Amino acid sequence: YVKCVDANDISKELYKFKTPSGIIGNLNTWQYKGKQYIGVLSGIGGWAGIGLAAGLEKDTDGLGAVGGYKELKNYTELGGVLTVFVLP
Repeated sequence: YVKCVDANDISKELYKFKTPSGIIGNLNTWQYKGKQYIGVLSGIGGWAGIGLAAGLEKDTDGLGAVGGYKELKNYTELGGVLTVFVLP
């Protein structure tokens, strides 16, 4: 989830959004033409993601991650989703 809270009271939730998969990057923020945007990358990454990387097929590749996560390719694909929000 991406969750936004009040800077003055972090127990006060302002917004929550379930991303399509686990978050694999930091939240980013930028301004364009007077509006502020927030973006976050979600998908398969880290240790599990190496098992889906192109060209790795042996169970021992990726320090054993390919073998440890070989069934993951039956449930997902390599790649991710960039979700972007515009702030009011």
